[in-house]
Amino acid sequence: MPVIHTHVSVSTTKEQREALKAAYGKAITAVPGKSEGWLMCPFEDNMPIYFAGSDEQPAAYVEVNVFGSSVPGSAWEQLTRQIMDALHRELGIPKDRTYIRYTATTDWGWNGGNF
Repeated sequence: MPVIHTHVSVSTTKEQREALKAAYGKAITAVPGKSEGWLMCPFEDNMPIYFAGSDEQPAAYVEVNVFGSSVPGSAWEQLTRQIMDALHRELGIPKDRTYIRYTATTDWGWNGGNF
């Protein structure tokens, strides 16, 4: 039950979102027990994002949420590398203008109930 929610300051095409979704699908396997089969990927583009007081360059804010009580730090490290690589490759967003927030939770609803 992972979600990778991407907020970017640039416009995206369907092809770019598909490429990011595919990259995220591979990256999420770094988290034990997670796979693309349960991955949700919402995208929001053209968002005004100020980073270090400026919106002159592209920027991104990504939220990664997973069901579970803990995730090894090495998994988050691998995800950071792969997500930032994909955003830079597909959208030209500099890695030093990207933040990623990670959350693991034991409270997760789906299909009319909770896990």
